[in-house]
Amino acid sequence: MSSRPATARTYQVRTYGCQMNVHDSERLAGLLDAAGYRRADDGADADVVVFNTCAVRENADNKLYGNLSHLAPRKSADPGMQIAVGGCLAQKDRAAVLQRAPWVDVVFGTHNIGSLPALLDRARHNREAQVEIVEALEEFPSALPASRESAYAAWVSISVGCNNTCTFCIVPSLRGKEVDRRPGDILAEVQSLVDQGVLEVTLLGQNVNAYGVSFADPETPRDKGAFAALLRSCGRIDGLERVRFTSPHPAEFTDDVIEAMAQTANVCPALHMPLQSGSDRILKAMRRSYRAEKYLGIIDRVRAAMPHAAITTDIIVGFPGETEEDFAATLDVVREARFASAFTFQYSKRPGTPAAELPDQLPKEVVQERYTRLIALQEEISLAENRAQVGNTVELLVAVGEGRKDSVTARMSGRARDGRLVHFAPGDADIRPGDIVTTTVTGAAPHHLIADAPITSHRRTRAGDAHA
Repeated sequence: MSSRPATARTYQVRTYGCQMNVHDSERLAGLLDAAGYRRADDGADADVVVFNTCAVRENADNKLYGNLSHLAPRKSADPGMQIAVGGCLAQKDRAAVLQRAPWVDVVFGTHNIGSLPALLDRARHNREAQVEIVEALEEFPSALPASRESAYAAWVSISVGCNNTCTFCIVPSLRGKEVDRRPGDILAEVQSLVDQGVLEVTLLGQNVNAYGVSFADPETPRDKGAFAALLRSCGRIDGLERVRFTSPHPAEFTDDVIEAMAQTANVCPALHMPLQSGSDRILKAMRRSYRAEKYLGIIDRVRAAMPHAAITTDIIVGFPGETEEDFAATLDVVREARFASAFTFQYSKRPGTPAAELPDQLPKEVVQERYTRLIALQEEISLAENRAQVGNTVELLVAVGEGRKDSVTARMSGRARDGRLVHFAPGDADIRPGDIVTTTVTGAAPHHLIADAPITSHRRTRAGDAHA
């Protein structure tokens, strides 16, 4: 057992999966900071390594257990080092994590991330692994302290859980039924973030536009218009430059949300709305309660209200029973929708989901061939959509880490209001992450834009005051 005091111990949080997990990881880091731990320097070995896992795709399991195996020799050489596994895989596998990796010290679930420091202490004191998986949410992640990666952009959880029963998805069984935060609590958190200098917030939920169906506070009545009202309320927060949200479900995407997006100045003209398949037959098998015509109708209405909106999506290739005709229907929707970009996935069989038991699981080579065709089509569309931006003036929120080659090329990168990634040369201007700049687009590639040196820029102090 290590004799190092907790206050001298360093930690590292490794995150897999979606934005919800990124948000949870910031809370895990905040909890460890508050408990006296210190974030490990880049490249240094940490005394505590926390894996915040995802269970959506098959390779998530392989990646986790591969990384745990790599840590086994370190753990053997330094028994005082601790390894914790949390998130959706921990919620799903529970004690099986210790069976496959008995050198793990702590296993905790999606509903009790606030327990991590106590579980680490208990494991160190008792010299035995601690497994704590609770079945219901103990407190919203946003109620916990956070150590945010960015000083100018932040995630805000508005709900947890999901009431949908998509046959390919294991998330609802791991994160539970949807529970929504009170609007006042959300807006108070957003205001607090803005007071700290945050310029952009992203509202998070497994099905974000269903917000209002089941408030944690029983005194707050169900309100189907709650999400549109929340967007408009965010628009009244002085100093909040940008509002984003992810991910909405097409079945519940209503016109009042489109109106709120179009009429609220700081809500970005960007929409990430998962399609999953363009085949009505496959959508039915997936238990996705919309059809291609409805999906395309939403896109038409969004573009009518916001002609320059960038729409992105998720698509699954090779769902059980998918025929060439079904796949052709997906390609047809992609052509008509003209997504700015798409996150494309090859279907992976997830134990515990209804789809895993369906007949007609497709051969890997068939899925791969279709996936390659989809990628080629979307790359062609993305390039054309990005080329249409050349000559436009765009406003960027400059960010660190957006462009992986920035340090080598001496360029900087930021996100336009519509979410597109833009690389630019700063020229002689003193530009820093968190600055807002305007510039002109001069070139395009499928996954990014290229722009001139900034035309204008402004910076905000920590207190949120702007100056040129």
